[in-house]
Amino acid sequence: QVQLVESGGGLVQPGGSLRLSCAASGSILSIYAMGWYRQAPGNRRELVATVTSDGSTNYADSVKGRFTISRDNAKNTVYLQMNSLKPEDTAVYYCNVDRIRLRNGINLYNYWGQGTQVTVSS
Repeated sequence: QVQLVESGGGLVQPGGSLRLSCAASGSILSIYAMGWYRQAPGNRRELVATVTSDGSTNYADSVKGRFTISRDNAKNTVYLQMNSLKPEDTAVYYCNVDRIRLRNGINLYNYWGQGTQVTVSS
């Protein structure tokens, strides 16, 4: 009923920038929370940043001041601008959307994208 399509990952040198995008499609009326999580090899999936429909944001301490999350409600799309990237930012980044209201009145919860690889290396 809802599909998430991520884009923007890749290989970048330390200190570089990348911008991730995640577009949600389907018969969507609204989405409360959109966010990004990441998982490095051997590690648990961890929160990177979230943004709610009223614009409230939350960031992991490790990315504060370097990453910026934003969303376009008209396009049901969330973005993650990543600056000053470090090798420790290398991970698969997953888009997450939660509390989705469909046009038929049904609410859906906790959808995940397929993940996009971000590699920071010289």
